[in-house]
Amino acid sequence: MAGPKTLLVLENFINGKFLPCSSYIDSYDPSTGDVYCKVPDSGKEEVDAAVTAARDAFPGWSSKSPQERSQIMNKLADLIESDLEAFAHAESKDQGKTVTFARTVDIPRAAYNFRFFASSILHHTTECTQMDHMGCMHYTTRTPVGIAGLISPWNLPLYLLTWKIAPAIASGNTVIAKPSEMTSVTAWMMCKLLGKAGIPPGVVNIVFGTGPKAGEAIVSHPDVPLISFTGSTLTAQHIRERSAPYCKKLSLELGGKNPAIIFEDADLDQCIPTTVRSSFANQGEICLCTSRIFVQRGIYNEFLKTFVEEARKWKAGSPSDPTACMGALISKEHLEKVKNYIKTARAEGARILCGEGVDSMDLPTGNQNGYFMLPTVIAEVKDESSCMQEEIFGPVTCVALFDTEEEVIKRANGVKYGLAATVWSSNVGRVHRVAKRLQAGLVWTNCWLIRDLNLPFGGMKASGIGREGAKESYEFFTEVKTITIKH
Repeated sequence: MAGPKTLLVLENFINGKFLPCSSYIDSYDPSTGDVYCKVPDSGKEEVDAAVTAARDAFPGWSSKSPQERSQIMNKLADLIESDLEAFAHAESKDQGKTVTFARTVDIPRAAYNFRFFASSILHHTTECTQMDHMGCMHYTTRTPVGIAGLISPWNLPLYLLTWKIAPAIASGNTVIAKPSEMTSVTAWMMCKLLGKAGIPPGVVNIVFGTGPKAGEAIVSHPDVPLISFTGSTLTAQHIRERSAPYCKKLSLELGGKNPAIIFEDADLDQCIPTTVRSSFANQGEICLCTSRIFVQRGIYNEFLKTFVEEARKWKAGSPSDPTACMGALISKEHLEKVKNYIKTARAEGARILCGEGVDSMDLPTGNQNGYFMLPTVIAEVKDESSCMQEEIFGPVTCVALFDTEEEVIKRANGVKYGLAATVWSSNVGRVHRVAKRLQAGLVWTNCWLIRDLNLPFGGMKASGIGREGAKESYEFFTEVKTITIKH
């Protein structure tokens, strides 16, 4: 008889060393429903130790030249890339996403985040003005803020963690990072590479644990002057309250309820496959996913028929299956939450056209207890329904009919969120008009998720505060000082 499976036990990474914790949390494999990992349940004590390490490391790291920091970050990117397969399989097992998605999206982007900021840090310039009549010259300098508290979510674990760590350390800050307790493995794996890359002890500290304990300790620590958080709007409200007494710098990247607006002159051959992808990629667990699709009356029936046919082709299956388009959702609780939205839609009289409760799922024996769900398309949902107003964060999208440009702009803007939107039309004038009036930090036209990391990323309204990108991240992770010299 086979013995019990050995669980993976993670440790905190503080001051360049792995340290055990007094208590641990169970972490599940979403594709099987089994506990496979123990994650430290850190709190104030561990965060205090990380703050001390980060404070001690700050003078040395911040005094390195941008070129030196850049070289080290490029080396870290090399090490992540050379271990790409191991990272991809770990990300898939921990989060539930397909290995293919982790291999082609998450891990390459995690390495690229370090490369991108390693390059951008070399090209920032400061301002200088002259006042000859006063015999004065003014110029600005930028200095790192100090210790950066970075809290990242479970949907793109290493991808979004490195999107924060890279600009923070490139700018000369030291870091205390907390990944989600549900997806901590790849962050722990990366810790093993930091020393090899040449990152000194204390520059990057990773404390594992829950938001209410470890996250709270980071956010309310008086010696952590800056917080970058990606996650829910509700948690962000709490972070703002806890950090207010200390006047901390905040960057908050929050939820979305992203519309796709499809006009009658859209190229449906391009639009439909892209909108299927934008609705269901990574099980719909991306803050930029499309969850409301507005289709103009003239093409509504044709769009709906083809869209549902294409959605049905998306296979949910074992994350290691190369033919699977989607893996498992993150947790049993999250799966229930997503399913409840579909129950609500049905109770309100909407039509479930495919997916949950309509089609049957064919899963391998080992995945029967996993948290899987089929791509689900809902039609005839009222705009005021919770399905059209709240972030579902699963493989669910609602399709609605519209008549005029004016009407659809109003309806698209009629939610509390404002992260992203897509517009499909071959009319250039209309594309510019509509994009300008949509309340969203990002608008894609005739495409989705094509990103230039140089440009600002972030949302309006309840989708967040601040922007991230080459210039924006640098400004956030530094303080600007104006110096006036009279000669």
